[in-house]
Amino acid sequence: MATAAELVPKVEEHVRQYMSKYDASHDFAHVKRVVHRAHIIHDKIVADAAQKDQLVPQYDMTTITLSALLHDVGDRKYVDVKKEDPTTMVMTFLVGLGADPDLASKVQTICSGVSHFEEMKDVQHVRNLIDQYPELAIVQDADRIDSIGAIGIGRVFTYGGAKTLRSMTDSMEIFDQKLLNLEPHMKTWPGREMAHEATQRLKIFKNWWVEEVAIEDGYEQRITEEVSLMDGERHG
Repeated sequence: MATAAELVPKVEEHVRQYMSKYDASHDFAHVKRVVHRAHIIHDKIVADAAQKDQLVPQYDMTTITLSALLHDVGDRKYVDVKKEDPTTMVMTFLVGLGADPDLASKVQTICSGVSHFEEMKDVQHVRNLIDQYPELAIVQDADRIDSIGAIGIGRVFTYGGAKTLRSMTDSMEIFDQKLLNLEPHMKTWPGREMAHEATQRLKIFKNWWVEEVAIEDGYEQRITEEVSLMDGERHG
């Protein structure tokens, strides 16, 4: 079986190439942030438990790293499900690299459980998965935090322009529909702390947006007044 030291560089290179066909909202830079943030969350949890002389949670770092690297492989927003099966892509790839089938299956399950959209369909199912694979909570939080804050703002507009026909105003509606509601769904305490700060940034930006877009409200009246004035001058 391939070791973690053998797997990670190969997986990283595969993901780098795989994500190169995605738009900038789901590129390899996003993956790097998720991986590093997952490590930070893990380290904070472990250090806090040790400092408080509590039982230190036992997470498998190989699972966290591989799951964070591969979490967007098979993303249904990009995959043609008629040609590829997103529920097995990660596992098939890892087994092909010589990974232990049990590890490959675990990483596939975690990757399939990261999506907030899918979680909202069956919240209890995801809770059960986290009980079985606690690494999922860390990877989930790391990914979702990248959807909010300054980076999240950039990503929502980037995705809207690249993959949809929605306007900037339509993209702003995603704030209320999803982004501003993510904080309560964080599973770890470091994730909640990070999400709280990032959510405050969303709220500040939303207020700026409302303030600046309000200039549109005076358009109709101003144009009507201008046309009326021009018409009066023409007949004067």
